[in-house]
Amino acid sequence: MVSCSSSSGSEEDGEGFDSYRKGGYHAVRIGDQFAAGRYIAQRKLGWGHFSTVWLAYDTTTSAYVALKIQKSASQFVDAALHEIEILSSIADCASSSNASSNVKFVIQLIDHFKHTGPNGQHLCMVLEFLGDSLLRLIKFSRYKGLPLDRVREICKCILIGLDYLHREHGIIHTDLKPENVLLVSTIDPAKDPVRSETAPILERPEGNINGGVTSLIEKRLKRRARRAVAKISGRKDSMVETGEAPKPDRNIDGVDVRCKIVDFGNACFADKPIAQEIQTRQYRAPEVILEAGYSFSVDMWSFACIAFELATGDMLFTPKVGQGFSEDEDHLALMMELLGKIPRKIATAGAKSKDFFDRHGDLKRIRRLKFWPLNKLLIDRYKFPENDAHEFSEFLLPLLDFAPEKRPTAQQCLQHPWLNCKDSTPT
Repeated sequence: MVSCSSSSGSEEDGEGFDSYRKGGYHAVRIGDQFAAGRYIAQRKLGWGHFSTVWLAYDTTTSAYVALKIQKSASQFVDAALHEIEILSSIADCASSSNASSNVKFVIQLIDHFKHTGPNGQHLCMVLEFLGDSLLRLIKFSRYKGLPLDRVREICKCILIGLDYLHREHGIIHTDLKPENVLLVSTIDPAKDPVRSETAPILERPEGNINGGVTSLIEKRLKRRARRAVAKISGRKDSMVETGEAPKPDRNIDGVDVRCKIVDFGNACFADKPIAQEIQTRQYRAPEVILEAGYSFSVDMWSFACIAFELATGDMLFTPKVGQGFSEDEDHLALMMELLGKIPRKIATAGAKSKDFFDRHGDLKRIRRLKFWPLNKLLIDRYKFPENDAHEFSEFLLPLLDFAPEKRPTAQQCLQHPWLNCKDSTPT
């Protein structure tokens, strides 16, 4: 799923022409009108497996918004209704308590409605327009890791958002990852319709007949042509693929790193969990792998994984299927190599524990572990100064406790010395 940027799928990847059929995506053309003409499509922002997202102009408020158009099949409609319920709960609570979710670093739902098209009836959500995802920021910095003062700023925003969701609403996000945290503004000012002072498109441009579907075909042909050139030349480096020479590392000093938590399609109320298998693989907590139940602390585990990725440019855990062992077992092994052995009581407490552990709490199929503590990893691999590595480790390690109840809450994290050693309070 995607909320309001191209984080879950870029235009270059393309959502696939075949998905524009009954039960699938709605084909949008620039200048198309929605909700009796209130919203006018400007350009595509991105796509996900459930929806496409468009920059739209709200003629009532004269503001730019993100228009999320769900696929029309019943399962996608049900998913959209669930997300609307969660986002409406946040919005209702905010208005009744005079607390703006704008201050709480959580995306705002502005409107929702149904739109009928040739592929069926699509539920549409209107969300505030935000900027690039943290994943795009990580890519923008060429996976080198961000300066720690910027990491602190981002962490504060996410923690304020999580504290708001957990304590004030009883909501578990369940899919926290860099793609699901968006900057309040675009990295490139030219891509922000307000900062670039782009005039809104108020009617369909001449000749724009097939809209998004045509552009998909054109992009597919261009990709095919680029691959053919690369094959002929026998080179597959970035210069052949993109026509550009590699650029030096980018500076993010001028980038506004305030951000908001988005995409509540998989979120749930803590007293009504909706699925046993939650979270994107690399950000998944051990109790979820073991099917030992979960609560707010799964979001805190994911948050720690994001913080590490922001600081280093690498994912904390990237498990793989191996000879004789599963991705789940490799994931648990990677956790133990970094954090030490999982206590036997925790290792054997889940519905799936017997798939991975013997009665002593040892992994059945991965016997040789190479321990590399977090502090040492930051110094040896990422060349952190010793003091920075020590302080950052002290912040992250409690969040990566195998015992979910021992992990600090978002509220407690906000008081941590590492987060407050510099003036990085988001405004």
